[in-house]
Amino acid sequence: MAVSTFSRGLKLNPRKHATEGKPTETAPFPKQVVIPVNQHFGAPNKALVAVGDRVKRGQCIADGAADGLMTVPVHASISGTVKKIEPRLQQNNTEGLCIIIEAGEEEPKQNDIELMPPLDPFSCPKEEALKRIRDAGITGMGGAAFPAHVKLNPPPDKIIDLIIADGAECEPYLTTDEAVISGKPRLLVTGLAAIMKITGVKRAIIGMEDNKASLVPALEKEIALNEYITAHSLDVTVRLCKTLYPQGGEKMLIKALANREVPSGGLPLDSGCIVQNVGTLTAIAEAFTLGKPLVDRDLTVSGGACKTPKNICVPVGTLIGDLPETFMKIDYDRLRKIVFGGPMMGNAVPFAAVPVQKNTSGIIFLTSGETKICDEGTCIRCGRCIRNCACRLSPVIINIALESGDMEEAVRAGLMDCVECGSCSFVCPAGIKLVQRFRVGKQRLKMIKSAAQHAASQEKV
Repeated sequence: MAVSTFSRGLKLNPRKHATEGKPTETAPFPKQVVIPVNQHFGAPNKALVAVGDRVKRGQCIADGAADGLMTVPVHASISGTVKKIEPRLQQNNTEGLCIIIEAGEEEPKQNDIELMPPLDPFSCPKEEALKRIRDAGITGMGGAAFPAHVKLNPPPDKIIDLIIADGAECEPYLTTDEAVISGKPRLLVTGLAAIMKITGVKRAIIGMEDNKASLVPALEKEIALNEYITAHSLDVTVRLCKTLYPQGGEKMLIKALANREVPSGGLPLDSGCIVQNVGTLTAIAEAFTLGKPLVDRDLTVSGGACKTPKNICVPVGTLIGDLPETFMKIDYDRLRKIVFGGPMMGNAVPFAAVPVQKNTSGIIFLTSGETKICDEGTCIRCGRCIRNCACRLSPVIINIALESGDMEEAVRAGLMDCVECGSCSFVCPAGIKLVQRFRVGKQRLKMIKSAAQHAASQEKV
């Protein structure tokens, strides 16, 4: 099988050996969950429950406006009583409103869940299928948390002819996508077939890095057995990409598999593609076949300070520190840094009592030997950040513009096209925290635009 890739990027130490090939283990149910009200990219939700309410696993507990397109509901992940509704620290290091649910004295059960009636995505209308995906609370599980029902309903002027199932998982340590592919291939292919029906797209590619070549036969078998794919003679293939960081990024995967460019300021749909993470596809399949909302999350827990590295499934809102030591043991004496997500694009958090969210792909407990903490130096204009940028930007120019407060120049140099992969920061000999500066710059730009819009609306009044 031919192996494709994109230009530039980094060859990183994968550090996946501790969990590679391990199936996903279901964790003991926690006695308490802390569920963020907002776990998606878009408009904010509001809590639908009050302190003291009894809720059941699978019950909708937060949602946005009824006509809000960019909202995704949130569901209770365990049955119990709402004890508090208050701001808590989340994985992005900001405080957000959370619903704290405590289980009763009885041992909570995974199968004790409020399900929706099963729905056949291959016979129901498109609008009903999209509604089911939204009602199930499904967001992109690769990290961005974009509402899945919005991504699968592009504007009429955007012609989509290719769907890519993203199983590249290029971040070091993380193996949860691999575990999903090996453990749930039928659900994965069912979810892919369902979104092909919804979008009307006839061609799809399941893309993985070549370190997962052993998973190809099982996927090809499920593709051959899928009745919808065979009945409609759909073109669904499995393709391997070079193991290279950040191969799992949408832009890089589209370039590697379809040889198309996402235009500056554009989205994958501007290149005729829809990209969905393999975990998202399995969640979509469960929403249709089981009527199950997105209340559980598969993730990798690893790192040198984790004595029991493994791929696990936990209820959304779980605090990893609440899991019993017999299942998950952390060596806090050696712990230097906790990262939610992968070590390249994830966020370092100050303590372990941060809840798992729908887009939490991993929690990495790093020792001093696995992380580097140093002061920033002065840029020496070496150009390494430019040579290694997978988006072919000039990080040094963006950084200079941000330092001088020239937001217009920063945008012109590609600030909003940066995917925050961290390659520039990784290779910078001066240790400049480029990605962090770009994230702050994007927030500043958002605030400037918001202030300008507010001022314009006030003038109209």
